Amino acid sequence: MNTEQFESASVPDNETFRLENSYALDATVDGTLMAKAGSMVAYTGDLSFTGQASAEGGITGFLKEAATNEGTPVMAVEGSGTVYLADHGKKVQVLTLNDGDAITVNGEDVLAFESEVDYEISTIDSLAGSFAGGFTNVYLQGPGSVAITTHGDPIVVEPPVSTDPAATVAWSGTAPNVEVNRSLSDMVGQESGERYQMEFGGSDGFVVVQPYEEL
Repeated sequence: MNTEQFESASVPDNETFRLENSYALDATVDGTLMAKAGSMVAYTGDLSFTGQASAEGGITGFLKEAATNEGTPVMAVEGSGTVYLADHGKKVQVLTLNDGDAITVNGEDVLAFESEVDYEISTIDSLAGSFAGGFTNVYLQGPGSVAITTHGDPIVVEPPVSTDPAATVAWSGTAPNVEVNRSLSDMVGQESGERYQMEFGGSDGFVVVQPYEEL
């Protein structure tokens, strides 16, 4: 996929998504759209909003119960109309996934995606000591469009690179190994003197980070 999409404020020609401004997504619904639960700020037309607890409609994926603090709450927006989506003042990025393109996104940073996009939600359990319930991520495979959010302007880097899980937004064409850097003391907020890091190896793909650490 074209990483220049992260560097441009413009949105590719798209019948579904367009930016209302840097912090709000204007999404046209004609059928079904998947969105982060709680992200709707306004809508017009005849739309319904239904929480998704399992895969439906040929979409691959699963969702763990929200009560366990695991998984990514997803809702299906169905009907005909326009929905406006936002997430705590975070900036919105719209990505176009061609057939075969795939990206893995931190579950906190998925805002919406077209129903044609296949998705699978999972956790990196080795990060359970740093994140309640582990680190939840969503694998998204095109074709279709995806909207993600970032605190501030995203930074796109190529592997090999090590990142802070709390600042890691997405990756494609590479996969992380979780390591503990014992040389970092509690001066960086780790009472145990340990620090989790995501190490992306190889020379292909890219990693997206943000100038912010998710709580």
